[in-house]
Amino acid sequence: MCGSNITINSKLYTMKIILNPSKERWYDLSKRPRMDKSELEETVREIIYSIQAGKDNAVRSLSAKYDNVIHRDFKVSEKEITEAKNLISEELKEAIDLAKANIWKFHSGRIPEEHVIETTAGVKCWRKSVPIERVGLYIPGGSAPLFSTLLMLGIPAKIAGCREIILCTPPDKDGNVNPLILYTAGLIGITDIYTIGGAQAIAAMAYGTETIPRVYKIFGPGNQYVTKAKEMIQQDGIAIDLPAGPSEVLVIADKTANPEFIAADLLSQAEHGPDSQVVLLTDDPDLISTVKAETDKQLQVLPRKEIAEKALEKSKLILLSSIDECIEFSNSYAPEHLIINTSDPDYVAERVTNAGSVFLGTFSCESAGDYASGPNHTLPTNGFAKSYTGVSTESFIKRISFQEISREGLLNLGPAIELMAEAESLQAHKNAVTLRLKSIKND
Repeated sequence: MCGSNITINSKLYTMKIILNPSKERWYDLSKRPRMDKSELEETVREIIYSIQAGKDNAVRSLSAKYDNVIHRDFKVSEKEITEAKNLISEELKEAIDLAKANIWKFHSGRIPEEHVIETTAGVKCWRKSVPIERVGLYIPGGSAPLFSTLLMLGIPAKIAGCREIILCTPPDKDGNVNPLILYTAGLIGITDIYTIGGAQAIAAMAYGTETIPRVYKIFGPGNQYVTKAKEMIQQDGIAIDLPAGPSEVLVIADKTANPEFIAADLLSQAEHGPDSQVVLLTDDPDLISTVKAETDKQLQVLPRKEIAEKALEKSKLILLSSIDECIEFSNSYAPEHLIINTSDPDYVAERVTNAGSVFLGTFSCESAGDYASGPNHTLPTNGFAKSYTGVSTESFIKRISFQEISREGLLNLGPAIELMAEAESLQAHKNAVTLRLKSIKND
């Protein structure tokens, strides 16, 4: 490994350049940045216990402590939702409408049609898709109010047919919700909005308070406290969307790629947070130096430059021997976002086995997926793309299986069940079949 030092406004940061690492090193190179969480779990556990015991009063107390907001009523009124419409420019409304239409189009029709299957003569089996009745959405609202995430979560929840959709989002210093979040919620048709942030919002939705109903599944990103709270409530049987972590992007590029575009893609994720990670894989040594220089140049004008700098300290620019090796490394890394900027992106795409969302070709920037192209941007991070998929309409649905066994069906299947039950020493299971078979034979 060799490092390259770049001075930016007298502040030194390091972008790691790794040249032809052996495959034995790939596992370590795929590790994500880790934050010190020694006190995190204890803090979040105390918040959860406070909400369970104090309910609304605990919500008020914790909001005062962490958000400096004194709440009387933390439910947003319909009047506030309606008035938010007047605070959004017409141009931005049109952009949100376009994104909404594309997201709705992509997520519609994603509920598979179920068919009755006759597994044995007289044995009919099927499944029914049923929406989760009550879901909770958490939308961050601090320095980057993620109204785009509200589109990504609220729209499939509506398409799925969830009866109640609860939204929690942190207030500003005056106790108000960002108007973009309120406008987007109203556009989708979500009216149960609460001005609560952090781990206390997750706990309130998980266990319920006098004001906030308990939900059955919680969706949405957040800081390390929110993430830890989601992790901990699972132990009490409340489902969550997927394991969450800092945002990440991996770019596979060859000599035909535009270094300006690659740098922009890397910075688009680096500005998310100081613990984000961005990675470039290439078989072209010249591309590494040009991308590094272009990243330095674009970084200077970013409003979130200091955040991006911290993320770039954990970034990696990796030279491998071939594009095939880049594909192999990427599948081992399992990125949240994978951008393929090569002369033949289809060749690479066909070999992708682990990724949250994939962007093919020169003009397929990850930002399109974040906002308006259609697929969901709530995706598995931290290598979980090896076993999880991103949020979709199906995420808001449960499937119930049904079976109907006729007299003929039990005669055909019953003897096999009896033998299997007896082999497991479960006599009552066997008897449930034997008694029925006797009654049929005695008719």
